[in-house]
Amino acid sequence: MTKSPNRALPPAKLRRGRLADLDALIALERDFFTADHVISRRGFRHFITSPKSTLIVADVDGKVAGCALVNYRQASQRARLYTISVGREFQRRGIARQLLAAAEQSARGRRCRFMRLEVRADDPGAIALYESSGYARFGRRSRYYDNRIDALRFEKPLSRLRNAT
Repeated sequence: MTKSPNRALPPAKLRRGRLADLDALIALERDFFTADHVISRRGFRHFITSPKSTLIVADVDGKVAGCALVNYRQASQRARLYTISVGREFQRRGIARQLLAAAEQSARGRRCRFMRLEVRADDPGAIALYESSGYARFGRRSRYYDNRIDALRFEKPLSRLRNAT
């Protein structure tokens, strides 16, 4: 049986993204996504400093291993998971699930009742992550991604309705 080299790495620590992470975040985006959907340096700078966003970084031994970005609209009870990515050398360690849980916790902290996201229809691993985390598919956007790939739309309730008494 072959040992996975990823298992020997220290665990990921989650923290808020900061401006000092910009170069690492740009490299992560370029490694993880295609050119049409890469967040620019200016975009990351905006998301890091914006009160309408939360950028969560997974840090492994001082390296940016992944990130999750959640956006919020004023007076909305829905948060949007804009992106979640994990560097290739850090995949298959549960970091994406850890980032997703932290993104949901952040949205709950802002009193959001739902989290929405889009995922490539041809990404079974990401779809399985979201479905196993309680997300339900509610729609599809045709040709949303490059190469005319559809996006599947998912939503998860973050809190239960409380009975009025």
